[in-house]
Amino acid sequence: MSAPSIVILTGAGISAESGLGTFRDEGGLWAQHRIEDVATPEGFARNPQRVVDFYNARRAQAAEASPNAAHAALARLQAEHLGDVTLVTQNVDDLHEKGGSGDVIHMHGALASALCAACEHRWPARLEMSVGEECPACAAPTIRPDIVWFGEIPYHMERIERALANADIFAAIGTSGNVYPAAGFVQMARHVGAETVEMNLEPGENVGLFDDIRESKASETVPNWVAEVLAG
Repeated sequence: MSAPSIVILTGAGISAESGLGTFRDEGGLWAQHRIEDVATPEGFARNPQRVVDFYNARRAQAAEASPNAAHAALARLQAEHLGDVTLVTQNVDDLHEKGGSGDVIHMHGALASALCAACEHRWPARLEMSVGEECPACAAPTIRPDIVWFGEIPYHMERIERALANADIFAAIGTSGNVYPAAGFVQMARHVGAETVEMNLEPGENVGLFDDIRESKASETVPNWVAEVLAG
């Protein structure tokens, strides 16, 4: 019998223990800004300086953060599991990579990347981006953070959907269950008969769609779950 194919979705909750705030944190970086102002194309059009400053602050915060035991456990799973492990994240930090994961699908973009709105060229972002910087490929002064904002289409959806269509196990870790299309992944996995597990501090909004629900810190639940999977 072949090893099960696993698809994992991670959200802000897995990075929270590394000091990176979630949308819901009181007093955190997100709490100081309206989503409409800093995470939409319209907000960027109205005030690009505010948006660039916001992501500069997030990028600096992420650069100082260290991966936790949950990130390390998922890297272990990728390295040791004999079947396919597809790791999808809604997070724009690089903690999965810092934790040892080599193939991470960043469906909402990455703080470490800059994007030209004119020609769609991507390149490593400087720690502090500036409004009006020129694209190194086409020289247009139209660079922006390489982040998928609300109202935009997430990256790599075809690859994610192919993985979900072949999943034997689907795990959601630290996700709210209310941001689509990611919140619908569990339904896609259930449709093909996959086992579904949620690991969260508190139940996500789509918790009723999961077979196995584990409520605790990601640094506790994820290493335990990975150990179970690797033990067969």
